[in-house]
Parts: sequence; C-alpha cells; structure tokens
Amino acid sequence: MLIFYYNEGMKKVLIIFEIFLLLLGFVLLIKSSDLFVDSISSLAINFKMSKMAVAMTVAAFATCAPELAISFHALMSNAGDIAISNVLGSSIVNILLIIGVSAFCYPIKVKEEIIKKEALILLVISVLFSFSMADNILYSVNNIILTKANALLFLLHFIVFIFYILSQIKITRSFFEREKPKYKLTSSIILSVFCVCGIILGSNIVVEFATELANTIGISQKIITMTVIVIGTSLPELSMTLISAKKHEYDIAIGNIIGTNIFNIGIVLALPILIFGNVASISFNLIDIFVVLLSAILFYIFAKNDKVLTRREGFIMVVIFISYYIYLFLQ
Repeated sequence: MLIFYYNEGMKKVLIIFEIFLLLLGFVLLIKSSDLFVDSISSLAINFKMSKMAVAMTVAAFATCAPELAISFHALMSNAGDIAISNVLGSSIVNILLIIGVSAFCYPIKVKEEIIKKEALILLVISVLFSFSMADNILYSVNNIILTKANALLFLLHFIVFIFYILSQIKITRSFFEREKPKYKLTSSIILSVFCVCGIILGSNIVVEFATELANTIGISQKIITMTVIVIGTSLPELSMTLISAKKHEYDIAIGNIIGTNIFNIGIVLALPILIFGNVASISFNLIDIFVVLLSAILFYIFAKNDKVLTRREGFIMVVIFISYYIYLFLQ
C-alpha cells in the first residue's frame, strides 16, 4: 500500500515537473519568435532586402529546422511514415491551422505581387507534391512511393524558387529612407542567431516534454505522433506568424509560411530521399493528399479574392483542419 501511494505521488510530481518544463519551452519559443520578427525586419532594412525575401529564406529555413532533423532521423531509421507525415502534416498545419488561426485573430493583408508570384509558386509545388503521392494510389497500388526522381523534381523547383528570391532581393532605396531599422546591422545579425537558437531549443523542449507528459498520462502513440510531432514542430511557425500578424508585419507572416512549405517539400523531404533512397508508406490515402492540395488551393483563392485573409476565411480553414483531424482519429 505504501509503495502504491509512493508511486502515485512520484507520478504527480513527474507530471507537474513536465508541465513546468513544457510551459518554460512555450515561453522561450514565444519570446524568441517575438524578438526574431523584429530582428529580421531590421535585417531586411539594413541589408536593403524585402521583408518577404528574408521571411521566405532566413526565417523559413530557421523555423523548419526541427522538421529537417526529424526527416533525416526518420529515413535513417527506415521510418517512412514519419518522414512523409512530417512534411504532409506540416503543409496542412502551416496553412489550415497557422494561417487560419492568425487570420481569425488578425486579418492578414496580402500584396498583389505576392499572389501572382510567391503564392502561385507554392500552389505549383503543392500540386506537384500531391500528384507525386497520388500517382501510385490512382494506379491501384496500395502504398505511396516517393523516388529519387520525385525528390530531384522537388529540389529543382526549390532551386528555381531560390533563384527567383535572389532576383527579387533588392528593392528601391526610397523605402529604406522612410523606414528606420529597430536594431543596427550587427545587433540584428547577433539577435537573429540567438533567436533561431531559442526557437529551435524552445520547440525541442515543447515536443520532448509534451511527449513525456503524454506517455506519463497514457495517451496513445497515434495521438502523440499527430499532435506532438506534426503540430509540435510547427510551433515556431505558429508563434512567429501570429506575432507578425499582430505587429502588422504581413509580409513576414505570409512569407514565413510560403517559404516553410516550399522548404519542407524541396529540402526537408527531398534531401533525405536523395541521400537515403526511396521512401514508402501505406498509411496515407487520397483524403490525406486531397487535404494537402485543398489547403494550398484555399490559401491561393482566399488571398486572391480581396487581397485580405479575413476572419471568416481563417475560421473556414480552422474548421477544415479540425474536421480532418477528427477523421484521422476516427480511422
């Protein structure tokens, strides 16, 4: 009896400790994201680069670092389901949940040139990714196989995207004569580096201790994977997008998500496949692929509609996301 009470007491202490570290991770993540928005905004002005270009490169690469690490580890361990769900899930979460929640809280203005170029690039690579996954299923093969040829095609589209960004990196000097950076160049660089470390460390703490907490409480492995890994690794994007929208840094909010989704397909998934070989999975079906495609299409249509992602459109995205997750858990 004493041993039982001792074990129950230790379990409660462990749960409290894990909740404390989880909250600590959230604080580090949110504060780092807050400072990161200001630092890359200052960096863009100091380097005379557009905020969109910085958000789609520096910020996107930084915030997708957890996904990249997970994909490499997954393919090294022959865990194809994790590698594919990592990118597929992140693509859905980044648009339907992150953009949806951000737009619902703070309507996001979208520039005409972003709709014609960056958002269109995202739509094209999302269509390519979706059809590459659907190819085997449409021909009555039960599993999805992404080959090195698929990965090379994703990587080539990513390279085209990078060349486009480099061609757009300079903007008119008159803009910078009107807007002054919050931080000087050296401070912006140093702060950005520290913030990236804080974002990655914060997200790692959240994912690790959310997993530990789930195991301690006794939540199923399926729920842990779909919530902690997929949504957990998207926390940097969520905090950064929300804070950017709140500060009316719409280019950073949109650019971060566009860049991250393109990075996820063109680098996070493509590079490990090119290095370790083909990846296969039997856990996905046409509904999963359809939701990936739908999220990219909705994002493009809603942005193009009136150049604003409204609260109503954000609400629609979140409802679709919740509906999809309910479907996953009921399978």
